[in-house]
Amino acid sequence: MNVLKSVETTIANLLEGAFGRIFRSEVRPVELARKLAREMDEHRTESLSRVYAPNEFSVWLSPRDRTRYEGVEHEVIDELCAYLLEHARREGLILASPPHIAFHTDERLTLGEFGIQAQLVRHDEQRERPPAGVRGAGAAPAAGAAPARAASPEGAGETMIYSASARLRGPIEEAQERRPVPRAMLALGARRLLLPPAGGTVGRSRDCDIVLDDAGVSRRHAEIRPAAGGWTIADLGSTNGVLLNGRALGSRHALRPGDRIELGSTEIIFELR
Repeated sequence: MNVLKSVETTIANLLEGAFGRIFRSEVRPVELARKLAREMDEHRTESLSRVYAPNEFSVWLSPRDRTRYEGVEHEVIDELCAYLLEHARREGLILASPPHIAFHTDERLTLGEFGIQAQLVRHDEQRERPPAGVRGAGAAPAAGAAPARAASPEGAGETMIYSASARLRGPIEEAQERRPVPRAMLALGARRLLLPPAGGTVGRSRDCDIVLDDAGVSRRHAEIRPAAGGWTIADLGSTNGVLLNGRALGSRHALRPGDRIELGSTEIIFELR
């Protein structure tokens, strides 16, 4: 497990370092890697003894973003495929074949927006597929909300539309529109981890805002968000649940400074500043 985690970290660092410096657009290779892994996780199919995951991915980019990848597109795709392969191995997912990624251009997408279509394709199925349409791509999803899924032609999977620009802009605009809320911190021993202004997720996945290295913690274990009366915590359907001050969390619950949160074998103290 530690070896696979090290490999995944190395690949992620390569994507963000070697290629990330080339691009000035919002859609960076490391952002694509994380969202591709998320799509792989969310489209998994469980059998009696195995969990299968998509192995074919179509990435839709705006014309301006696609232009930035000229000359290095094949290298970026190779690194993204390697990232997905190690992610699948680490999560115990079964792939019908090594990951395959294809880039496409859609005129309706603007700079910083991209779509991902994930499909599970058997060996005997044809590799080439007709392009999947991207509907309503001009509207960016609201900050903190799940991006809208776009309808695709019959027989093809849905396309998830992401907006990197909305992800960066949303927390700032949201903070300006509402009454200021004290910033939240999670204390892990001597460490103090500051949550984003709009809150965030806590879990074992690298996509979470607060990442915990604990085998008893689910990939996306819990979320902590600001509300009208302060901050709240909710269980995201984790395997081992959430304990708040020693009691199992049944639904979204208000948090107060000094509250003790237990996720797996990790104990966290909630603080405000």
